[in-house]
Amino acid sequence: MFICNFKINKKKITKIFILFAGIIALILLAISTTKIFEEIKNASNTETTTISDTIPSPDIAVLTEENYTDILKEVHDDLNTYLGQKISFTGYVYRVNDLKENEFILARDMIINNKNQTVVVGFLSTCKDANQYENNSWVTVTGTIQKGYYYGDIPILQITEIKTCEPPQNPFVNPPSDSYVPTSIIY
Repeated sequence: MFICNFKINKKKITKIFILFAGIIALILLAISTTKIFEEIKNASNTETTTISDTIPSPDIAVLTEENYTDILKEVHDDLNTYLGQKISFTGYVYRVNDLKENEFILARDMIINNKNQTVVVGFLSTCKDANQYENNSWVTVTGTIQKGYYYGDIPILQITEIKTCEPPQNPFVNPPSDSYVPTSIIY
């Protein structure tokens, strides 16, 4: 028969455990710090920042395919801030049955999923010659944002200039971006 007595020194085992835990913590800290500095280095190498000494003119804001839905959403959400703002944009004439003779929606098709399903979005627009423009005809307009009523207060674009044009290469717009930062003037 073989008998073995072990005497466990709890203080030594605790010290060894703390030592190993400290070494592991230091290794993890070193790895994390290295990865953070690599990310910062990669980000600074790939991003270029252009500084412009000019501020866009707030006289007439030109909406693009990239910012159209962001601005449309912001103007609907905070109409009073944008009253009187002049904008210019290209869209197509879209009418629904209950619009007045001098009204149409300056519309674009917003992609709502990756299966090319779209929904019509746009500014309700008014102009004296609105009935001269057929549904689905493309126009470029310049106008002023006014407050109107269509099942509630909404922005209405009072058109001051309108001309027919060819459809853009990309007739679609994307949904509003979560990264859009609104300002009191549309740029």
